[in-house]
Amino acid sequence: MSEFIVGLTGGVASGKSALSRHFEAKGIVVADADVAARTVVAPGHPALAQIVARFGPQILREDGSLDRAALRQRIFDDPQARRDLEAITHPAIRALLQQACREATSPYAVAAIPLLTEVGARTAYPWLDRIVVVDAPEATQHARLMQRDGITAELAQRMIAAQATRAARLAIADDVVVNDGDAARLQDAADALDLRYRALAAAKAA
Repeated sequence: MSEFIVGLTGGVASGKSALSRHFEAKGIVVADADVAARTVVAPGHPALAQIVARFGPQILREDGSLDRAALRQRIFDDPQARRDLEAITHPAIRALLQQACREATSPYAVAAIPLLTEVGARTAYPWLDRIVVVDAPEATQHARLMQRDGITAELAQRMIAAQATRAARLAIADDVVVNDGDAARLQDAADALDLRYRALAAAKAA
C-alpha cells in the first residue's frame, strides 16, 4: 500500500511519458489517467451505463463498446453535453487512479494526469501529496508536436492553446522538471526526485 502519491502533469509534448518511464524503471507504480479514462468506458463499467442513460444507445457499437466518434459528435458543439459527460467520467477516473495508487507496492506511487491543471489540481485531487510538472518551452512543444504527430504548425499551436497556460501549470507545482530535450538532464532530475519522494514517503509513514 502506497500512502504517498505524486501527481505528474505537463503540457502536450512536454515529456510526461518520458518522466513516467524513468519512475517505472525504478520500480515505481505509475497510474495513468489516459488508461483509466479508457477503462471507465469499457463494457461492464458503471460509468458506461450512465453514459448510455444520458446519451442513448446510439453511442454504442454493435458489440456493446463505446462508439467514441459518435459520442464526440454529440458533445462537440454542446457545452452542456460535454459537462454532463465529464460529470460521469471524471469522478470514475479519479477513483480508479486513487485505488491503483493506494494498492501500489512501491514506496510511493505516481498518478500521471495530463489535464491536472485544467480539472482543478488539488481541488479535484486532494489526496495528492506532491505535484511535479514537466515543463518545456512552448517552441519545443510546438516542434515536438509537429514531428511526433505529423501535423501543421497551425494545428500544433491550436493544441497548445487549448490547454492551460504554462504559467497556470507552474503555479500548481511543488516540483518542476525542465525537459528541453537533454536526456541526461531528465535522467538526473528523475534520480533526484526519486530520492526525494522516497524520503518524504518514509517520513509520512513514520
